[in-house]
Amino acid sequence: MTSAIEHISTDMTVTADAGLTLAALQTELAKGGQWLPIDPPSPGSLSIANLLAHNLSGPRRFGYGTIRDYVIGLRVRLADGRTIKCGGKVVKNVAGYDLQKLFIGAGNTLGMIVEATFRLRPLPETEQFVQKPCATLADAGAAIAAVLDSPLTPTVLDLHGVKTNSTLLVLGFDGGTDEVGWQLARARELGFLDTATLDYEKTFWATQPDSIRKMSVLPSKLIETIAQSGGGRFVARAGNGILYHDGAPERPDNNLPVHLWQRAKKAFDPQGILDSLPS
Repeated sequence: MTSAIEHISTDMTVTADAGLTLAALQTELAKGGQWLPIDPPSPGSLSIANLLAHNLSGPRRFGYGTIRDYVIGLRVRLADGRTIKCGGKVVKNVAGYDLQKLFIGAGNTLGMIVEATFRLRPLPETEQFVQKPCATLADAGAAIAAVLDSPLTPTVLDLHGVKTNSTLLVLGFDGGTDEVGWQLARARELGFLDTATLDYEKTFWATQPDSIRKMSVLPSKLIETIAQSGGGRFVARAGNGILYHDGAPERPDNNLPVHLWQRAKKAFDPQGILDSLPS
């Protein structure tokens, strides 16, 4: 299913078939001056189903959060063929168990998402990006700390480049024209003098995406993790502690509650019909 959209602009909600691409959904929402504030790579080929199944996000994650924050209802087809509904189509909905978060990021191991309802945000009046070059990773860490200690409220706080060269710290601001102007003035005081775009994100994912590894650490450990990682080019969500690195060695996360996931898998798919749990 790839076409059905129920957009109720007065309620700022939309219900869409999970086969619809994110780009197509955003185009339709923009007609009403609204959007789903999620910006993962390749929205033109990314279906809503895969967006939800893998809990994908992009540079604006720092200011807007993840797709989990916007889902208010799902329809899911289970391994035995039944279709269940969780949540609803209105924002203030407290009926039943909050199963949405169980299926989001589950990688199709518990069920196949066939329809989703989201709450929306108004399209911002304006959006601007600025950047600051950092000669060393230590300089980058200091610049990140200065932003976090300031009154700035960026929607984007990204660090990107090549580990052995100068890196760039990017800030993004959106909202009303006066509000964004004030933020840009404060950013200039911190050395963000050059205008920027998000083209680095597209370039990073367009080149050998299969070699990219993801690491999630405490934001305070991000610079240390970049320094210790292998490979060269990287993009980091500096405010969230998420590092995407070209050729970085994979390392197991021993803190994952695998036993809880195994119990959920046994309950929803006892015959093992759907995708297996990640190893």
